[in-house]
Amino acid sequence: MATGILKVQGDKVIGDDGTPIILRGSAIAGWMNMENFITGYPGQESQHRASMLKVLGKEKYEHYFDKLLEYFFTDQDAEFFASKGLNCLRLPMNYRHFEDDMNPRVLKPNCFKHLDRVVDLCAKHKIYTILDLHALPGGQNPDWHSDNLTNHAAFWDHKDFQDRVVWLWQELAKRFKDNPWVAGYNPINEPCDPLHYRLPAYYDRMEKSIREIDPNHILWLDGNTFSMEWVTFDHVLPNCVYALHDYTMMGFPKGELYKGTKEQKSKLERQFVRKAEFMNQHKTPIWNGEFGPVYANPQLDVDHEEVNAARFNVLDEQLKIYDKYKIHWSIWLYKDIGVQGMVHLDPNSKYMKTIAPFLEKKRALQLDAWGRYPSKQVEDVIDPLVEWIDKNAPTSKDQYPTPWATERQVTRIINQLWLAKCLSDEFAEQFAGMSMGELEECARSFRFDNCLQRKGLNKILEAHADVPEFDKDWVRPTEETNGHTGGKDDKLELD
Repeated sequence: MATGILKVQGDKVIGDDGTPIILRGSAIAGWMNMENFITGYPGQESQHRASMLKVLGKEKYEHYFDKLLEYFFTDQDAEFFASKGLNCLRLPMNYRHFEDDMNPRVLKPNCFKHLDRVVDLCAKHKIYTILDLHALPGGQNPDWHSDNLTNHAAFWDHKDFQDRVVWLWQELAKRFKDNPWVAGYNPINEPCDPLHYRLPAYYDRMEKSIREIDPNHILWLDGNTFSMEWVTFDHVLPNCVYALHDYTMMGFPKGELYKGTKEQKSKLERQFVRKAEFMNQHKTPIWNGEFGPVYANPQLDVDHEEVNAARFNVLDEQLKIYDKYKIHWSIWLYKDIGVQGMVHLDPNSKYMKTIAPFLEKKRALQLDAWGRYPSKQVEDVIDPLVEWIDKNAPTSKDQYPTPWATERQVTRIINQLWLAKCLSDEFAEQFAGMSMGELEECARSFRFDNCLQRKGLNKILEAHADVPEFDKDWVRPTEETNGHTGGKDDKLELD
């Protein structure tokens, strides 16, 4: 293990004793930044919380969510995580835990309660943490995981939103500046600036502001367009690691089945190399902050064994690529209701039994963007609408974010925004009339000893958690290393 606060030296991350370290782990997604597919509700976190408050009342609402945050990650989770040889946990956070839109720049009482607890638990088990601001005021991207209630990333258009985030990071830096087990700060998750130039300019400002408080911790900086583009980036900042996200459609229901062909393996490496081009050009460390397949459900998919074997294989191939280039990585994600996590809830738990009927409706209506199942009743409506839009507005398919095209934009607006909003109260009604004890039992469903482990996934992660030290055989991800020449396969890829 490295010692002291980690820092960047050339293209490596080292401790204060000069020892290089490679960080490899996961993220507690769905915890201090909730996501619909992770815990089952429709729409966005702020909508979900508003509906639950309406149904439960203030006292029960506060009790339930406090217990959910407590049970979601405990000492048992940290012990299990460390047992897999993983040494870093990314902590996604929603700004709303720290300040209120109607009372900006004022820290909420006890806002650090659970964050402090998990940072300390991880340190106890020699796990580094990266603090990740996943949801920013106004929304830094147009998606659900930034708790954005619209399809417009307003963060980039309002200086006050940007000022508030600078303030918040200075407050976080004050609290964690002396903590050697905090590996650094990930100021913006998956930014989507349609003009591109505002993101690197904001990083310049952010870096100076954080350094006023904390001159030592690493900043982990995401690329633009869901961490996949580096347009207008022309310099690197000191003591910073640059981050890409590297999902492959071969890990999702709408993608091709991975069969391990030479062409598929080459595509995986080309995709990674393209995203790492900026880091390679500037000889910086590389962090893959998110990647990983979703998994077929044994209760729903008759071919789940074949599908999941293919998903494990594509993950293993990606990890072999990351081993080759000795990069830092954080797989998405640690715990959920059975879609993607290393650990997931038991279908027979109180929480899962409560929400099971609604999950069927979510799948049929495609309310979740992540890992969405094909649905004829949706596609019979959406496909003709998409065809009509593309016919009458041909530029629709080229609108930013460019990976989405018309179908993704339309499904986002109709199913995942409007329809999900209309059904938010219906989801919350499933908890109506529950006592404090029943609500706590639902929350306790997330506790480690009540959950199941995805053993195939964990076995693969453990096998790749430890990598050889940097040596003369280490290669950087250049076009020459894999015959990459660009072309039609060299496109942005995100479900």
